[in-house]
Amino acid sequence: MAVTVFVYGKLQQSLFEGRINFGTDTIKAMLLSSYTVGATQDTAQFLSDVVTGGVGVETTGSGYTAGGATLASKTVTYTAANSWSVQRANSTAYAVGDVVRPVSANGFVYQAVVAGTSGGTLPTYTTTVGDDFTDGTVTWVCAGRGALVVDAADPSWTTVNPGTLSASHVLFYKDTGTPSTSPVMLYWDLGGTQTASNGGAFTPQLDSTEGLVVSFTS
Repeated sequence: MAVTVFVYGKLQQSLFEGRINFGTDTIKAMLLSSYTVGATQDTAQFLSDVVTGGVGVETTGSGYTAGGATLASKTVTYTAANSWSVQRANSTAYAVGDVVRPVSANGFVYQAVVAGTSGGTLPTYTTTVGDDFTDGTVTWVCAGRGALVVDAADPSWTTVNPGTLSASHVLFYKDTGTPSTSPVMLYWDLGGTQTASNGGAFTPQLDSTEGLVVSFTS
């Protein structure tokens, strides 16, 4: 299933306040059957701001446990731009959020901000962080000199037969056991309600390159 990633504005506040240690804390993926985002992307810091506040409704269904699934195999990896594994290719479809480096490495990575298909010839790359340019129908932004990728194994829930599990969003958060002290990190919009049933698995897939979330150094 295709996902769009949105990072909560107060994630960095939680990080600098020492509320989250991704490597050692219990980080969970919670399924939401509905989420009226409103201003919460900028204002929410804790799980209670989303779920207890009523703007997000946690899923109930076959194979799902309240609170969500704990992420396994968590990693945090920094990669300098010239070592980034994905090289931009001609006449290739790219989605928003994809990260590439030029075939001839120039010390920068580029992130797609408008989806499309790259041109048939090499573009002229800007080396000013924050500047963008068009490549075919793709728009790239010069993202930085390296990328920090936060990754984990894909969260997954297995339905029973008969049974159904549906969700429209996935919310990632640190579970302290108390919603009012459990910091939210980011959420995924699944592009509408997705459903698994009758023994099938509900598995939102983390990007194989960008992981759970990626940030850049300038």
